[in-house]
Amino acid sequence: MFYVLLFMFAGMISGYLLRSKKFSFLNRLILLLIWLLLFLLGLEVGMNQQVVNQFANLGMEAFLIAVLGTLGSVIGAKILWNKIKKQNER
Repeated sequence: MFYVLLFMFAGMISGYLLRSKKFSFLNRLILLLIWLLLFLLGLEVGMNQQVVNQFANLGMEAFLIAVLGTLGSVIGAKILWNKIKKQNER
């Protein structure tokens, strides 16, 4: 956990110091890495026989909570993205 926070703060400090520079490729790189991480997470879950065997026991409620939670996060991120994009255009 310490390393995660260390890397996050190092990135924040780097971003602060380099804020006057334009890195146009960075948004696409971040999106690509997020998709890759999601794929690898799904791969790991799919390969874990114990997790796959417990899917039936999870029930519809757990599935709905996961799907709706994810959907809410995506919608919230899209709204925030649009708001930030509008502010940057001004």
